[in-house]
Amino acid sequence: MATTSGVYPVYENQFKINTAGVDGTDKDDVTIADMENFSVSIDGNIEEWKPFDQEGWTRRLLTGKSITISVSGKRNVGDAGNDYIDGLALKTGKDATTKLTWTFPSGAKLVLKGVVSVTEWGGGDSTAVAPLAFDIASDGKPTFTPAPAV
Repeated sequence: MATTSGVYPVYENQFKINTAGVDGTDKDDVTIADMENFSVSIDGNIEEWKPFDQEGWTRRLLTGKSITISVSGKRNVGDAGNDYIDGLALKTGKDATTKLTWTFPSGAKLVLKGVVSVTEWGGGDSTAVAPLAFDIASDGKPTFTPAPAV
């Protein structure tokens, strides 16, 4: 059930990765097992100018945006989503581009085509569980679908 008001636990955010890349269909969307943490960075391109009529005050206009979602967790061999991300570690170009669907607790969805950069690939203490972490940086404008009306 979607959270429509109040506070909510972070785990109610759900992510799916498309294992067929940018040309995949919804049937190729899978969750990524054992991911524990995510953060979102939205960057804006702000154009600035100082016209005479503003008497020294700066004018600004937001002319572009990008979003990067950083996800980290544990390596889970045999999970389709986890194996897919792991398999992108040494890929470049279009081979490292796919779609991600983020479903918010409210039921809203963000679907973005993005470039995947694996940032943590194994390693750690001998008694630790192997990590897997990645950034997915938007490639073009994502599609946002608001939550259904209550």
